[in-house]
Amino acid sequence: MTGKNNIAIGFLTMGFFMAYGFLLIYLRDFAPDKEAWVNSYSLGKHFESRLAHVHGNLFAFLNILIGYLLLRFELQLKNVKTISWLALTGLLMPIGILSEVYFGLPPALVLLGAIAMTVSVVWLGISFIKIKPFKQ
Repeated sequence: MTGKNNIAIGFLTMGFFMAYGFLLIYLRDFAPDKEAWVNSYSLGKHFESRLAHVHGNLFAFLNILIGYLLLRFELQLKNVKTISWLALTGLLMPIGILSEVYFGLPPALVLLGAIAMTVSVVWLGISFIKIKPFKQ
């Protein structure tokens, strides 16, 4: 059942980053120091937080899509477990951005996640090119 975890974790991650979007809305519109937050729109923590929100949802969606495709074409594709794990590892990118923003950690998780997700997407694309046409 390779791909099931991608779908489940993708939806859970998407839910988390959607909720995180509500925090960003609060900081922009309702927080006591909202003016400072708005004025730093393209700088520092504000910019990094938006990057995490956007990439978190994108990578969650990619995991849902990759998981579905791996389930649907599991018998025709090779290396499905590796592709699945690489896509899940890709979620380290937005988590890494948040760890930079809130804990000051270095960007190692960002780079690892970005590379893993890119490799999984390219590998899956190449795998689909190699599939023989279906006979009806």
